[in-house]
Amino acid sequence: MKILLVEDNEMNRDMLSRRLERKGYNVVIAVDGGEGVEVARRETPDLILMDMSLPVVDGWEATRRLKGAEDTQDIPVIALTAHAMAGDREKAMDAGCDDYDTKPIELPRLLGKIEALLQADSVS
Repeated sequence: MKILLVEDNEMNRDMLSRRLERKGYNVVIAVDGGEGVEVARRETPDLILMDMSLPVVDGWEATRRLKGAEDTQDIPVIALTAHAMAGDREKAMDAGCDDYDTKPIELPRLLGKIEALLQADSVS
């Protein structure tokens, strides 16, 4: 299974990609929302982990673009954000995200969300 990780923070990106690869996932990287949209179209990942606070194009807009395009609209997106304010989950879902997780990442919780979306996607 291929996961696109869209994350601008190098330390977060390296840590999370290594941990996901150890769990058997093939991880591709993008460092901003615009690049994330391009990589998603080129690589057709099974799932996208989208940081919401990104340079160039933020995660909210990148997700809207992905969900609005026929070739990427069915790829599940999990919003990753340090913004755990009231209403942020709803904002992520309104942008088209399929789930939401907060930073700092708790890997067991995130893996549960990844596996649930990948299983649901393979059934449909």
